Amino acid sequence: MTASARPASGHTGADITGVDLSKPLSADDFTTIQQALDRWKVVFFREQELDHSTQIAFARQFGDLTYAHPHDDAPPADHPEIFTIDPRRYEERYGKGFRDAVKKRQYSYFSGWHTDVTAAVNPPAGSILRAETVPEFGGDTQWTNLVSAYEGLSEPVRAFIDTLRAEHRYGGSEKTDGNSEYAKRINDNLLVAVHPVVRVHPRTGERALFVNPGFTSHIVGVSARESKAILDLLYGELTRPEYTVRFRWEPGSVAFWDNRATAHLAPRDIEHLDVQRTLHRVTLIGEVPVGPDGTESELLSGKPFTADHKVVVGA
Repeated sequence: MTASARPASGHTGADITGVDLSKPLSADDFTTIQQALDRWKVVFFREQELDHSTQIAFARQFGDLTYAHPHDDAPPADHPEIFTIDPRRYEERYGKGFRDAVKKRQYSYFSGWHTDVTAAVNPPAGSILRAETVPEFGGDTQWTNLVSAYEGLSEPVRAFIDTLRAEHRYGGSEKTDGNSEYAKRINDNLLVAVHPVVRVHPRTGERALFVNPGFTSHIVGVSARESKAILDLLYGELTRPEYTVRFRWEPGSVAFWDNRATAHLAPRDIEHLDVQRTLHRVTLIGEVPVGPDGTESELLSGKPFTADHKVVVGA
């Protein structure tokens, strides 16, 4: 059996069957996955039997991997590439009030949408997330196609935003409690970069919106009022339902997305439920984004995000 891809929605996502990700990919299967990823921006696999080692081995066929996460100093032993997503981990470290504080900051539909680690000067090229334990209902993740969102704008607006740059920092424009342990962790490991608002995809040559509510703080060179108006317009565009796909997780499910051309929304419908949801992510080291005029992103604070990343942990 060989891999085959079937679109999951009109703009975004494809389901891939006929492949065992725990084994090395054949040349044909690799091509099928890469072409589907280029076209649909996120691909989904079901009923995969992966552990940390085989997830890492699968991902390495597509590129080198980053350290787990810019702020995670406790990845699984012997697997520094793995970032485990489980709200209980944050409660154990930062206390029971951590999730309540997060919910207070996420005051709008836009707030949870993000592209991974765009505060780095070289945001990850892609992310691969596998489900270990998921609730019987709820907990879906959504992705949006940032190429389609850009192409849906009128030509004059596209020409205008092609010239803009935006600052990205961990936490975006939202304020955190400066006295909290979590806020201290962010400040001690500060990542700030300026990226083009539109980036050119290095593989496909497509142009994609490259702002997101999670990490973008403001448009550079305009007033605060103008920045908010521009970002609100772009956030409204990238979260339009027609550009999105919604994925229902099951144990053994895997999602692989192009981080250069997507944003995603973590689930918001299970925070009031006493359920377990544990997933594991690895990310591919990315290149420095380039805008339509050839201008590259600029590092303002921190270092490029690679396998050599070190997390500063205060006393």
